[in-house]
Amino acid sequence: MPCFGCFECCIKCLGGVPYASLVATILCFSGVALFCGCGHVALTGTLTMLENHFSQITTDHATLTIVIQTMQYVIYGIASFFFVYGIILLAEGFYTTSAVKKELQSQFKTTVCGRCITATFVFLTYILGLAFLGIFGFSAIPVFLFYNMWTTCAAMKSPMANITDPDSICVDVRQYGIIPWNATPGKACGSTLGDICSTSEFYLSFHLYIVACAGAGATLIALLIYMMATTYNYAVLKFMSHSNRRSTKFSEPY
Repeated sequence: MPCFGCFECCIKCLGGVPYASLVATILCFSGVALFCGCGHVALTGTLTMLENHFSQITTDHATLTIVIQTMQYVIYGIASFFFVYGIILLAEGFYTTSAVKKELQSQFKTTVCGRCITATFVFLTYILGLAFLGIFGFSAIPVFLFYNMWTTCAAMKSPMANITDPDSICVDVRQYGIIPWNATPGKACGSTLGDICSTSEFYLSFHLYIVACAGAGATLIALLIYMMATTYNYAVLKFMSHSNRRSTKFSEPY
């Protein structure tokens, strides 16, 4: 019957979709977009806040300006690279899933070159996973710094706080190595600190750093899913290539 044939064709097509790679690709694109987009805007807001409140002499934060601009260029590179790499891994997932199914059905025999390509992607994804683990940890640093500043302002404004001298409560960004010790003023105290915490640059940058950190974590999870899926497919292909076309059935994780 035509309906049955159409249904059977749909099931066969859906069976060849690498669902793990598809989910990882969506998660990777979303994570990279959040990390790169929010990180870029947050860095710009941080530089504006430092220029207006902590380092009003341009020469004092010239090095920081160069570092932030360099990091923004790196963000452009990360976004472009992972857009291409995600598409390649998804295509490789389609190819490997199809090859595994045909290998199990004794309809297709993989080549050494094909298995080497899959092993190369496993290795590259492992290296990228380690790199993004470091990026994830690094992206948590500004979240920690802004959180400390935010809690200081919240404690200072709290009606439960018994503060006799608000000007004694300060945040000195020089101690974090962001700007040199000779930067002017270098720190903010009392009402000045409260005004900084109320600015749009602080509020927006703080929340964007949180989202960027979450995006880096999502990208790291996507890379782990990629690595597990490609490792499984490679192991099945390698095992089947050394077997004598036995009729053992393996279930595809996709």
